[in-house]
Amino acid sequence: MRVFVTGTAGFIGFHLAQRLLELGHRVDGFDGLTPYYDVTLKEARHARLASFEGFRPHIAMLEDMEALTRAVTAAEPEVIVHLAAQAGVRYSLENPRAYVDANLVGGFNILELARTQGVRHLLMASTSSVYGGNQDVPFLESERADFPLTLYAATKKANEAMAHSYAHLWAIPTTMFRFFTVYGPWGRPDMALFKFVDAIEKGRPIDIYNHGEMQRDFTYVGDLVEAITRLVDRAPQIGADASVSPVAPFRIVNIGRGEPVGLLDFIEAIERKLGKTAIRNYLEMQKGDAPRTFADCSLLERLTGYRPQTSVEEGVSAFVDWYRAYYDGR
Repeated sequence: MRVFVTGTAGFIGFHLAQRLLELGHRVDGFDGLTPYYDVTLKEARHARLASFEGFRPHIAMLEDMEALTRAVTAAEPEVIVHLAAQAGVRYSLENPRAYVDANLVGGFNILELARTQGVRHLLMASTSSVYGGNQDVPFLESERADFPLTLYAATKKANEAMAHSYAHLWAIPTTMFRFFTVYGPWGRPDMALFKFVDAIEKGRPIDIYNHGEMQRDFTYVGDLVEAITRLVDRAPQIGADASVSPVAPFRIVNIGRGEPVGLLDFIEAIERKLGKTAIRNYLEMQKGDAPRTFADCSLLERLTGYRPQTSVEEGVSAFVDWYRAYYDGR
């Protein structure tokens, strides 16, 4: 297939593009290489993708409709997978406009191009953060998700609403993913796992919020990519099953492991792999944080026959191996 993937210099987009290329698909990648975190890490991801004959990169911002249109027109995609976004819950408190520009304007631009190009399936990243203040767990896609705790979550929820309207108006088969705490090799430096490993290796203290009284549904990036890859060929149809909108070919799918892990248990897994003990700095809960995330992944399993399986011990080990190899070699 011809697949257009946004965010290919990013953590998840890189892994997905690599998997699609390994499967023999042609991938046009689009990324702004923004300086939100280390650009050299983003460039290193793109360099690995460039080793595949079927990869063609396009460097521009999502908000630049003219550049985005040129890239999509050149790609002639059958499928668009939109993963690029301004990420980070914390940063949305400091620079909210970046989320409006990248996530809202950029998301709208992708929807417009999916409409004009007539793609057979549009797949877009949302987040478990849209569940926000929901109290009932595990989180189900059919539940209301109307209480976002951060602007980041609000922009992702807005993307879901805009995508549903486009799916209805223009009959664009659309799948939204709600990702749950993705981690693994090539991860972002602003993510907890990266920050913990980096600090422990260098003998610095780690900040542990809410005194460690938190749980996350940690999802290994390889499992996430496997789920997305299987969903590419499962475009929704109106009323095909209970998970699809009654008025649009539109579906929302949780992608998580479905087994929340305590933050302190996660840190202990890191300590075991590193063979070092963390210096712990216990703090109060951060503004906008949820105490627990927990995915119901029965829909994903029903659609694809697949359920993420990688344990935290395996995933943390893979990340640490990558971290040491990458930074020792630089």
